[in-house]
Amino acid sequence: MHAPGQPGTSPTWASSAKDMVGTALGPSRVWFTTGYGILNEIYYPRADIPQTRDLGFIVADGKGFWVEVKRLGSFRTCLPGPGIPVVEIVHTHPRFELRLRVVPDPLRDVMLIEVILSGEEGLRPYVLLAPHLGGTGHGNIAYTDVHNGRTVLWAEQGPFGLALVAGDERQHDALGRASAGYVGVSDGWQDFAHNEAMVWNYDTAGPGNVALTAELARRAILALGFGSSKESAATLAISALIQPFESVWQHQAECWQAWHADRTRTCALPQGLTAELADVFQTSAMVLHTHQDKTYPGGMVASLSVPWGSTKDDLGGYHLVWPRDLVESAGGLLALGAEDEARNILRYLIATQQADGRWFQNQWLGGKPYWSGVQLDEAGFAVLLVAALGERGVLDDIVVDDMIQRALSFIAQEGPTTQQDRWEEDAGVNPFTLAVCIAALVCGADFLPEPARSFALELADYWNARIEHWTSVRDTQLAKNLGVEGYYVRMAPVQVLQDRSALSQVLLIKNRIHDLGLAAEEQVGGDFLQLVRFGLRRADDALIRDSVKVTDALLKVDTPSGPAWHRYNGDGYGEQADGRGFNGTGRGRAWPLLTGERGHYALAAGEDALPYLRAMAAMSGSCGLIPEQVWDSSPIPERNLYPGRPSGSAMPLVWAHSEFIKLASSVALGRPFDRPEAVWKRYQGRRPETRWAFWTLHACPRRLPYGKRLRICLPAPALVHWGTDGWRNVTDMPTRETGLGLHMVELPTDTLRPGQRLDFTFRWTRDGHWQGQDYTIEVKPHTDFGAPSSDPLGR
Repeated sequence: MHAPGQPGTSPTWASSAKDMVGTALGPSRVWFTTGYGILNEIYYPRADIPQTRDLGFIVADGKGFWVEVKRLGSFRTCLPGPGIPVVEIVHTHPRFELRLRVVPDPLRDVMLIEVILSGEEGLRPYVLLAPHLGGTGHGNIAYTDVHNGRTVLWAEQGPFGLALVAGDERQHDALGRASAGYVGVSDGWQDFAHNEAMVWNYDTAGPGNVALTAELARRAILALGFGSSKESAATLAISALIQPFESVWQHQAECWQAWHADRTRTCALPQGLTAELADVFQTSAMVLHTHQDKTYPGGMVASLSVPWGSTKDDLGGYHLVWPRDLVESAGGLLALGAEDEARNILRYLIATQQADGRWFQNQWLGGKPYWSGVQLDEAGFAVLLVAALGERGVLDDIVVDDMIQRALSFIAQEGPTTQQDRWEEDAGVNPFTLAVCIAALVCGADFLPEPARSFALELADYWNARIEHWTSVRDTQLAKNLGVEGYYVRMAPVQVLQDRSALSQVLLIKNRIHDLGLAAEEQVGGDFLQLVRFGLRRADDALIRDSVKVTDALLKVDTPSGPAWHRYNGDGYGEQADGRGFNGTGRGRAWPLLTGERGHYALAAGEDALPYLRAMAAMSGSCGLIPEQVWDSSPIPERNLYPGRPSGSAMPLVWAHSEFIKLASSVALGRPFDRPEAVWKRYQGRRPETRWAFWTLHACPRRLPYGKRLRICLPAPALVHWGTDGWRNVTDMPTRETGLGLHMVELPTDTLRPGQRLDFTFRWTRDGHWQGQDYTIEVKPHTDFGAPSSDPLGR
């Protein structure tokens, strides 16, 4: 009989507040998550394709008493040791105890779940399974059937199938009555809600948002298999049942214990960690390993979760590859001594680099783009990974010259502006993005031939010298209110390259329904800390110190777990004020990741960074998973939101776990673990002096500092036609190749006096056409551009 209620309610994912994530140490291509005491999303055959919403349980007596265990809120999750994802969950109730043990079969694409119900004899467990095959709750078809003599719960959608079977202690069929239904109408939960017992018996449902229900023996082993059809999934699931569960459980626990022991022998735990911090370190190592894909070595998703997943059916969630997160995670792997895995990440990045040198904003593991934004720092990060491997002498035989040349060409042609900052929102000039790109130009130069090598270094010097001119302000009302002279802004509008007055214009905050109307000069973030971390500025630089005071005043939150920071003032990416999930707007919450970044600054400033590690650990979940955000308002118990504790954002955030590992390693080193040596050697925290200014078609300043020579950089060969003060003394000069996709001419403007004007245009060499536009630049004294020392405020 077909279930009524097609297609069911709108599908959603499980809550992103995970208790544990894991995978088998073996060829099995299954990744699992747990939350609220049950299995949540299970991924197969890649880490970016969730196939279920959740698998949970009801306990009932068939006479009117029933309870869904995930709503009890009375459970504990236990592991054999920190960072060992072999999970035991115990639900307690005055009338029963439900004990679950969860482990993936290491040889098969199967999840195994041991179910033991104790307590009143009349109670029985019932399994609830919500398929979301192919990464969606739409279009699934569910069946109950007998297959090869066993009761099977089946589901199919597109090229994927799943099968749930159960066995008792003698490996005999342990599934009883079974039913398929549409979520919210005829599923098992609705059956109990309407009838206080399992009454319905539908054998098919779909296509739609479907669910499956079955009665279980009080002691049973469940096997949930995945395959290219429901029959292939059933074959795997039944095969997995025909082995002792205890053997699989113990084997996986021992394998993970051995994995941790091997890793520790390769790279010992950083000294000075308390037992609590060491546990989170171990968990972080496991999280980084678990999020690596097995089909695409080197591919890692940002999180096996969907932020605020219980409120939406987001296709991508965070189970996507962000090049930035990937390289940040590679740094954590290097800190763990996992050099082979870091090299695989580099190989993956080389394979997915676009012809123009950039990477997609994010992508599926196979390389297909998801979002199409351009973030300049993501082109720089790949180069920094090469440098990190090279510094340690573990680059091996990977040929990187072409990748670096294309990446730096893209940066040189597109920078210093970016279409999006690292928070994927605004276009402009951003301190974090600049820090990454300058570091990439310096580090990548060693892999380039001339003239590209010199051009990369000179462009890096110029951008470095201009950071404060582009991204800092002084004497604003905010500065006066906080008693500082100036500070870095979170994002300077694109127009700042021509006119600093653009900083007084409103910069739209895109994750709010109603924009706050804040000018760019009124918006601050902690992105400038990367300047110190990468060795472009010193921790005691006056502007850096003032900016720290400003961010502490506006962004810092002291939670019961320790200090945390918002991304920027006015941020809307977080829960609503009443705790409801982010739905395109909300209120930004505090990020443990930023606590780690602040800890790196503290270390550079000669302070104790351990309190920041302790805060990150305290903000983790019950089993040590670090969330993207923590709740930072008054408690809302009914939504499980408490200050300093994980909110409904992504959990775990792999980047945050990598940051924890790197901060612990940095403390042991006495400096930032990921500070590029070439950058520190070149700048040592001081702003360089330059003899040039650079002009491109999209970064075209209207003023030239007195005494500087102007380098006009064009995307193709050209003849530059130039003169001074109304086209006097006209001269033609041809461009020359830079080796990074630009063609440059250097004009001898260092002889011009303040107040003089430079006039120029150009004719393209290939077709002989004139640009059709004249350009004018006025020579200005140095005082118009900030002090030439490392301190732009001249103190």
